[in-house]
Formats: sequence, C-alpha cells, structure tokens
Amino acid sequence: MSQAFVRETDDQWLNEVSPTVQALSMFLTRENGGIRVYEKKNFTDDAGRSIHVMSNGLSYSRNDRGEWYIVA
Repeated sequence: MSQAFVRETDDQWLNEVSPTVQALSMFLTRENGGIRVYEKKNFTDDAGRSIHVMSNGLSYSRNDRGEWYIVA
C-alpha cells in the first residue's frame, strides 16, 4: 500500500485542546465517535472557576495555564 494512504493517528490529549469552548466541543465530538457534544450550560463555582457542563455528562474547566480538565 502506498504511504500516501497510510495515516498516523492524530492523538490529542484534553489538556492540549485550545482554550475555547468551540475547540473543546470539537475535541469531545471526535472522541465521542463523531456524535456531537455541545455545551449545555456554564456557571462560575464558589472558587471562581468557569465550569462548562457538556452534553456528554461531564463538566470541564480550565486551569491557570488555560488547559482543559474534567471537574470532579
């Protein structure tokens, strides 16, 4: 098979996603097998963090470096 048709994986980690909700949504949609993941709501918690509740049932926030993480 030609090398032109061989594709390396584009693995990306959550903390490598751009710090925008749109980028997060696109990443989560890819990880979810193409089924769209969107923001259901957002709020600020008692610690002042902006929390984004997504349609996949998880909540996400950004750390002080702008990296996404799952809120436990």
